[in-house]
Amino acid sequence: MKRSKGIVLLAVPLLALFLFTGGTPKVKKQKTLVKVDSLLSIMTLDEKIGQMTQVDMDALDDLEDIKTLALGSMLSGGNSEPKDISPEGWANVYDKYQSYALQSRLKIPMIYGIDGVHGHNNVKGAVIFPHNVGLGATNNPGLVEKANHVIAEEIAGTGIDWTFAPCVAVPRNEKWGRTYEGFGETPEITKTMSRASVLGLQGKKLSDGSSILACAKHFAGDGGTTNGKDQGNTVCDEKTFRKLFLPGYAEAIKAGVATIMVSYSSWNGVKMHQHKYLLTDVLKKELGFKGFLVSDWAAIDQISPDFKKDVELSINAGLDMIMIPNGSQKKNNYKEFIKDLKELVQEGKVPVARIDDAVRRILKVKFDMDLFNHPYTDKALTAKIGSKEHREVARECVRQSLVLLKNSNNTLPISKNLKRIHVSGRGAGDIGMQCGGWTISWQGQLGDVTTGGTTVLQAIKNTVPSTNVTFSKDGSGAEGADLGVVVVGENPYAEMLGDTSDLSLNPEDIKAIEQVKKAGIPVVVVLFSGRPLIIDPVLKYTDAFVAAWLPGTEGQGIADVLFGDYNFTGKLTHSWPKTMSQVPINIGDKNYDPLFKYGFGLHYDKKVTKK
Repeated sequence: MKRSKGIVLLAVPLLALFLFTGGTPKVKKQKTLVKVDSLLSIMTLDEKIGQMTQVDMDALDDLEDIKTLALGSMLSGGNSEPKDISPEGWANVYDKYQSYALQSRLKIPMIYGIDGVHGHNNVKGAVIFPHNVGLGATNNPGLVEKANHVIAEEIAGTGIDWTFAPCVAVPRNEKWGRTYEGFGETPEITKTMSRASVLGLQGKKLSDGSSILACAKHFAGDGGTTNGKDQGNTVCDEKTFRKLFLPGYAEAIKAGVATIMVSYSSWNGVKMHQHKYLLTDVLKKELGFKGFLVSDWAAIDQISPDFKKDVELSINAGLDMIMIPNGSQKKNNYKEFIKDLKELVQEGKVPVARIDDAVRRILKVKFDMDLFNHPYTDKALTAKIGSKEHREVARECVRQSLVLLKNSNNTLPISKNLKRIHVSGRGAGDIGMQCGGWTISWQGQLGDVTTGGTTVLQAIKNTVPSTNVTFSKDGSGAEGADLGVVVVGENPYAEMLGDTSDLSLNPEDIKAIEQVKKAGIPVVVVLFSGRPLIIDPVLKYTDAFVAAWLPGTEGQGIADVLFGDYNFTGKLTHSWPKTMSQVPINIGDKNYDPLFKYGFGLHYDKKVTKK
């Protein structure tokens, strides 16, 4: 009997190794949960903890660590990227890292995460879509789903299988630098668009080659922090918290979202990354979330000065995977995390059952994606990145995101028969301002940051090739023109650095508007911004005013609407303040009196048809 039992015990890991080393028909025949439990049963504690570890590209000490530590995931966050940021460059890096994961004892493929928040925005030549503040203004969930499917195809085309999107925040204070990552100030628009985003990214099933993992973020309340401070404290009772900040996540879970990222923020002084009630009792049990939870960038480090204690609190609270980036407390913090978590299990401070639950969730996602059979980049998808077909979807998103705030004397649409149009402003020929933050670099930047896009200046020239289109950045030289178009807006920014106490227009932008107005011609202003700005002081100088948000690379969509080939359909998903003293301002407030109300948006009186 003893000998027979030994043979059986030996056969179990051999069978599991055969089933999980990829490509056999038996992998597909088994039920997913059976496959997960079979693999889990032969994993060592070290291998389980490895699956719970996500390491940033720049923090990886040695490629061999992917194999020897059985790392479950890697990411490129912020400015972490390969030297070659072309689609082919990213695909080659992904495949290289994946090859090391497949050399581990159990050959468990890794998943790779990236902040593809408005397209595959770290890839040169990829299509950059409007940020979510613009997509919210479309009020068209079908279009948002279609856009996210294109985004998924472009991300999958570099092998990467996970984007940290959509942002399910409900921005309640425009001082917050991440306002543009949310769809709007109400839980209703957030629910609708979050669902559409998840469905677009994950497709009908995760095993489809063009589907990727969505990640609803940042759970929860990050849009409601005091004074709009990033990584701040949301102060409210539970009834208010549930009413404002939970509906978007509940809807994303119904849509099948596979991962959720936890917020840096706190609720009534308690850090989300240690909040067991919200992460386990509410999110996993009450709302029925079956995927896995990932931490934000070095976020557990903020719980306390004691990193090992941070690990204990966050894992016991319900975190399943910990993001260990460069810039945390120590260069090789992922090794310390692995060591500390193993000791915590051995000391009985983190139950083995909690480890198994986390790993089971992670493995299920990997099996659902069919990564064991298809771990590498599909190069057929690589060829589609930046395609004309994809750009046309983004262009339609731009058209529908535009909100017309003012149109005196039917200044718009612009006639295509004008002799001369004078274009001005810092944003007219600047693709970097047009795209905003999270574009090639973390904070974004002015200038020619990427390729393949169209600025507003070029779009106007494309639309009216027989018209004399002149340009000056400062608004000078507009005299004698039939009409002036001034493109102004915010410089690019992202989290932390985007927080502000002053939403006034840039003085240079104001001067450009005033300069064109002095020429005695009709003035059309196009505003690039990630949130409503204080525009009341300059409205008197304008005949038409368009909120274009951060439209991305396809500026031709703006010209399509300015010249009347399409009508304005966009509606505000943020209440527009008159002055900074009104901020924060949200629909439903007592004494609600914004410059433009939530849902406002003009359109052309005449019927416009596609030309």
